[in-house]
Order: sequence, then structure tokens, then C-alpha cells
Amino acid sequence: MSILLKNPRIINPAEGIDATGSLRVTDDGVIETVAYGHNAIEARDSDRVIDLEGILLVPGLFDMHCHFREPGQEYKETLETGARAAIAGGFTGVAVMPNTNPVTDSPLGVAFIRNAAQNLPIDIEVIAAMTEGSKGEKLAPYGKLFACGVRAISDDGTAVQESQVMRLAFEYASNFDMLFIQHCEDKSLAKGGIMNEGHYAAMLGLKGIPDVAEPLTLQRDLLLMEYLQKHKLHAPLPEPRYHVAHISTRSSLDLVRQARQKGLNVTCEVTPHHFTLTEQDLFMAEDKGNYIMKPPLCSQDNHEALLEALEDGTIDVIATDHAPHARHEKECPPDQVAFGIIGLETAVGLTFTQLVHTSRISISRAIELLSTNPRKLMELPTILFEAGSKANMTFIDPDATWTYQKDDIASKATNTPFTGRTMKGKVTGTLHKGILTGYA
Repeated sequence: MSILLKNPRIINPAEGIDATGSLRVTDDGVIETVAYGHNAIEARDSDRVIDLEGILLVPGLFDMHCHFREPGQEYKETLETGARAAIAGGFTGVAVMPNTNPVTDSPLGVAFIRNAAQNLPIDIEVIAAMTEGSKGEKLAPYGKLFACGVRAISDDGTAVQESQVMRLAFEYASNFDMLFIQHCEDKSLAKGGIMNEGHYAAMLGLKGIPDVAEPLTLQRDLLLMEYLQKHKLHAPLPEPRYHVAHISTRSSLDLVRQARQKGLNVTCEVTPHHFTLTEQDLFMAEDKGNYIMKPPLCSQDNHEALLEALEDGTIDVIATDHAPHARHEKECPPDQVAFGIIGLETAVGLTFTQLVHTSRISISRAIELLSTNPRKLMELPTILFEAGSKANMTFIDPDATWTYQKDDIASKATNTPFTGRTMKGKVTGTLHKGILTGYA
């Protein structure tokens, strides 16, 4: 039975589309017909008709920064439960980080994840480790990883501290045009830190992480890139593609802007929790464990800088850094808390509430940040709304008001500061791999 999606507002930044229209999708998930205007396609007797008046139909969302914990930490999350959370949040694809147990630093590790994920309702891309075991000492086998389809590398959770190792990584991975995703943090400054260093950390008696720890590492990497570009030591190879994970400070954003002016290929992402919360929220919270993450919730000044960078285009991607933990890893003294929160299911709600409905960004810009740009950076095929293309789409009610409840969480973990928060803008379903969700 074909599905006729009638009268949604169809938005696809990659095609320059923002118009009311209709789509007919075959039972095996292929777009048969697209037309614009109200009631543009006449229903057939065999069609299942779904009226999407007032709903946004957008390219399936893609989160390029997730932790699904499998293999080795399935008590926190599995590929299956992570996929369940992704669908609930409107994401038809994700990229999983390599800090599993064992670390995903070999073709065998990549093959395990791909095999385990092949029947899931979402696409899963694998980001491999930058160094063996993510120890920052010996480079992972980039050539073998590239040969099995890996297009991005990261030691997320810990930045490569040795400058010579980072230089070699740039030179080696440039052979394969791999994307570097760096968790920028000077470990010597951040060691033992719990939250942003400053007034609130002092008031709570918690060791702080100075916000200069992020730009120090970023500056080192950018200087290396500039050096390699200037001396053409990697010519005729592609210049390194460098992506700053979960950027959180004004200084880092300024460095990104300066690097782009010099012609360096640098992009960055921000998380919903960093553009929504500040260190003051942690100070005021009773369940402090769910407000502890890396990078830490920032100062008000850095928070405003993130919002400005979302407005002016400096930030390329919204990524959740979905980091599930077991209850005992969060409900404990602050200095023992595991860093990170889940984020897939609240990303759209927070983006629309904090950014779209406050007129910080447009709806089209939101979709660029949540779908178009991350797919482009991961070198994934562009989603097109045209006859013959596979249907890969997310449905969003931009004006729906809803409250995130603990009992509704689809993830295996529940470590989030947003339980009980009311948001405006809600995912109502997805259509991908021939599977329609949300409109049973």
C-alpha cells in the first residue's frame, strides 16, 4: 500500500525547497511522486492518506556525535536501544563514537558494529579511534579503516595531547581525506575538574575546569594545520578536514573564525545542552549529576557567544553528544559522577524552543544544522525529495507544546537534566527504510 503524505510544509535546504506539497511513497519506501500546492496529488483507492497540514516534512535528521556503548558497556545503552532513542528524537541516522570497550580502532571493531546494526531502523556510521586504544600514543591503521568505509576519526573523550602524534595524524589521514573530530581539552588543566572553573564552582567547593583548556588544544591543532598548509608538506594530498566537537567557549569560536579566514578547512558543532544551560543551572540543581558533562556547562558570556555563533553561521552542526550512563553512575557525589547526558529525544524540542521560537535562527537553518550539514561533513549522500529517491524523512510539528517525562524516555538510560521540561516543537514521526513511525 502506498502512503500519500498530504499538505506538509516540505523543507529541504539542500534543494532550496520550502513549500507546501504532497508526496506519494511506495510500500518499499521509494518516493513515487512529488507535487507542490495544496492537495496537489489526488488520492488513489490503494493509498493510505495521511494529512500533514501544519507539519514540517524535512530530510531525516542525522546526529554525528553519539555514544551507543556497544560493545562492552551494554548496561548503559545498546545499539538497539540507542536506535530506539534516535527514532523517538527524529533521527534516521547517527554516527557512533569509538570509546567502546574495546575501543573501536580496527576493522574488526567496525565490522562488529556494522553487523550488529544492519537490521536496525536507522543508519549507523562508525567513527573510528584516532589512536590505538584512544591512548594518544600510536596512530590507528587509517588505511585499513578507510578501506572498510570509515570516513571520520576521533579520540573523543580525550584529545591527543602529544603534538608530534597529532601532526602525524594530520599527515597520515590526509591520504584518505578523513574528517578529524577533536574533543579539544588540555588534560593537564582539566584533570580532576568537575564543572566550569569560576564563582559557582568555588561556591560548591568543586574543582573547576578552566575554559582556556578548550582553546589551548584547538589553537595547537590549528597551528599545525596552518604549518602543514604553508609548507605544503602534505601536497598533493587533500588538506586536513578538522571538526571541533561540542564547542563551548567564545575563544574557541574566535579561533574557528580566524582559521577560516586563513583558508583552513575547519568546522564545529554545538550540543543542545550547551546552548540551553549554563553553569548556574548546575549550581541551582538538586540532581547535580545530570548537569555534569564535558565540556562543562559554561559561563553566561560563553553561552551568549554560542547563540551568536549559531546566528552568524560560525557553528555548522547541532550534535547531541548522546552519552547514556547507568543510574548509579549519576546518583553519586559530584566528584565521582560520569560525564555526559542523553540527548537524542530532546534535541528537536530544545532547538525549536531555544533557537527557532526565539527568532535566533530560521526553521531552514535548524534543518541545516540537524540534517543537511552533518550529512555533508560525514560525506553521506544528500537526501533528495524527488521521484525515484529513497524516502528518508522526519516529521516535526513546530508548534506542538509537550513535556519530556521520564516514563516516556526511549533510551535505556535516563540521565538527563530535561525531565519535566516543557518545550515547543515536537517530532511526530519518521519514514526511513520503508518504515513509518509515529502515524500507526
